[in-house]
Amino acid sequence: MPFFGMSQEKHEQEFRIKKSQFPDAALEQIEQYLGDAKRIRFYQELDSTKKSYEAKFKKGRLHYSVEFNETGKLEDVEFIIKERDIPEDSWNAILEHLQENYPKFRIKKIQQQYPLADREPKKTLHEAFQNLILPYINYELVFSAKKDKGFQTYEALFNSEGTLINIRKSSPLSYDHVLYP
Repeated sequence: MPFFGMSQEKHEQEFRIKKSQFPDAALEQIEQYLGDAKRIRFYQELDSTKKSYEAKFKKGRLHYSVEFNETGKLEDVEFIIKERDIPEDSWNAILEHLQENYPKFRIKKIQQQYPLADREPKKTLHEAFQNLILPYINYELVFSAKKDKGFQTYEALFNSEGTLINIRKSSPLSYDHVLYP
């Protein structure tokens, strides 16, 4: 399996903010999807390279995270899934990569990701909220693996076929707030 990603450190902080502090341009794009949503929360995220905004909410039985850049441009839509939600061939490719590179690992969270890339934001949002399995989606896994005498937390991004796009080390504190209160 080809390896496309570079391992790097992920240091990010996420702060809960008021709806009034969330970019208007971002809010306008998702407002129609928030009508029947529950537990709506707004966040500002800072990492070493950028500032972004994220809306998190529960809609139906899914926990969504919609991320925007500083100006309110859509970056991606993610929602939490289980391994059974990933097509079998893709899941087997992901597992093969993990087993070859991390003999002792434990998956903490899996998200299905709809990146904006070159698509129209309205179309990306619509496809994500329809939960469509499309060739451009990604799977983001947060997992811990044995390293030296302890465990290290990683965030890995795989394409729809289960090929690794990138992987980075993550501080465990980065995910305490992401598991949806």
